[in-house]
Amino acid sequence: MRFTAFIYTDPDRVPGRRLGVEDGDRIADLTDGLGANLGAALATRGADGVTDHAHRALSDLDTTWVEANGVRRLAPLPRPGKIVCVGLNYHGHCREQGVEPPDYPMLFAKFANTITDPGAPVTRPRATERLDLECELAVILGRPASRVAPEHALDHVFGYTILNDITARDLQREDRQWLRAKGWDGFAPLGPVAVTRDEMGDPGGLAIRSWVNGEPWQDSTTADMIWEVATLIAFVSRTIHLDPGDVIATGTPAGVGHFHDPPRFLVGGDVMSCQIEGIGILENAVVDEQPRADDHAAAAGVEDA
Repeated sequence: MRFTAFIYTDPDRVPGRRLGVEDGDRIADLTDGLGANLGAALATRGADGVTDHAHRALSDLDTTWVEANGVRRLAPLPRPGKIVCVGLNYHGHCREQGVEPPDYPMLFAKFANTITDPGAPVTRPRATERLDLECELAVILGRPASRVAPEHALDHVFGYTILNDITARDLQREDRQWLRAKGWDGFAPLGPVAVTRDEMGDPGGLAIRSWVNGEPWQDSTTADMIWEVATLIAFVSRTIHLDPGDVIATGTPAGVGHFHDPPRFLVGGDVMSCQIEGIGILENAVVDEQPRADDHAAAAGVEDA
C-alpha cells in the first residue's frame, strides 16, 4: 500500500492535512478513521491496525475518494519523534572520498524541524556557500524496536520513503560534526509517499538516483550499502529505543555535489530530484535566504560604532 499525506487543492473540500492511500490515479481519504498524522496512527494502532483499516476503507462504499491530481502532497510524517541517520553507508560514497568504510555504522540525528514537504522550497541559508543534497532510502518504524535481532528487524518496519539529507558542507567541515550542517529548518525533504513493507519487498536492490536541474548526480542501488536495513535497525536499537513513526535514513550513494570535479553546490533556482525505485520522485527547489530587517539594523549598529 502507498500511504500519502495531502491537502485538497479544491477550496470547496475539507481544509487541512489529510491522510490517504493511493489506488491507481485516485486516493482514498482515511482521515476520518485514522486521523491526519501517520506517525500518530502508527503509535496508537500499530502497523497492522493502520493497514487493516486501509484495506477495509478501500472496499467501503462510504469512503471518500479524490483524484490524485487534485491534491498537494505533504511529508508522510510531519514531525517524527526520531530521525536517525547513517553516515558513510555506501561503498561508492566511501570510495569517492578516499576513505575506508567504517568498522560499524556511523550514526547522527536530524530534528523534526528539518522535515519539509515534497514540492516545498528549501532555503539555502546565507551562512553556507556549499549546499549539497543526499538522496536516501528512509525506513519508517511500525512497531517498537529495542535490542532486536537482525533476523527479526524487518518485522518492525512499516514502510519506506525518500529522505533528502541536505547538508551545508562548509559548516560540516568547519565543525567536524554534523548537527549544524544538517539541522537547518527544511533540510530533510520527505516523501512523496510511504510504501508499506509488503508492497516494497526486499529493500536491498533498489535503484537510487538524484538530479539537479535534470543533470544526473547520483546513480546507484541500495545493494551498494555497507550495512543493509535489517542490520541498521538491529544496531540502532541496541542503544536507542525506536518507536512507531520513527525514521532511519540509511545513507547516500556516490555522486553528491561535493565530490564532483569540479565540486558543484546548490544555489537558489536549482531543482533537486531524488528517486528510489518503487517509491517515486521527491522534488524540491532551492531558494536563497533573504536578508531580514534585523540584519540591516545590526549592520547599521556596527557601522555607527
